[in-house]
Amino acid sequence: MLDYVELSSHENPHHTIIWLHGLGADGYDFVPVVKEFEALGVPAARYLFPHAPKRAVTINGGMHMRAWYDITEMDFVRQEDAAGVREAQAHTQALIDREITRGIPPHRIVLAGFSQGGAIALHTGLRQAQPLAGIVALSTYLPLAPHFEAERNLANASVPIFMAHGTADQIVPMARGAESCAKLQALGYDVRWHPYPMQHSVCAEELSELADFLRTILSESA
Repeated sequence: MLDYVELSSHENPHHTIIWLHGLGADGYDFVPVVKEFEALGVPAARYLFPHAPKRAVTINGGMHMRAWYDITEMDFVRQEDAAGVREAQAHTQALIDREITRGIPPHRIVLAGFSQGGAIALHTGLRQAQPLAGIVALSTYLPLAPHFEAERNLANASVPIFMAHGTADQIVPMARGAESCAKLQALGYDVRWHPYPMQHSVCAEELSELADFLRTILSESA
């Protein structure tokens, strides 16, 4: 089990949000969203912010840093680190399974992530054998896309998905995110696409609309 930061907005939460950070960050990166979401009326939830393992990252000269998987090409398509993606899936699955043992059923669990973390949220969430409450994928894309149709689990064919991207993103170009969104929508997935005038980041408008999304899906799963 990965180390993680845990916060709860209520002493007896009925939902869990598992939030995966981006390349080179750690679980503390998105901890501040808990207070923001509380202020925006998101229902009580337990938040888990896991720390990715440290590994050598090829595009960063082999430097060791927290990363869910290696990146060898900046187009994120050629030479994908399939083993790393699947290892991250296993780590995330272990967190989901632990929440289930703590009394949170899958339909009250949200998988969320930014950049690499968002890629793992999509990859793992859409392969779940039981329906989740929702998936949040920020400034990211669908990894291992050629394998997706064969590996997806139709239990989450109707899971609500919030995808957002910066129009000026120079790390993960918005075209990659939009392409992933279009692929999922063509397969019938309920993807809500939100572009924002920003770079590889998050913004206040995005968090506000994400809070609306979370209020809706968590109320429906109560």
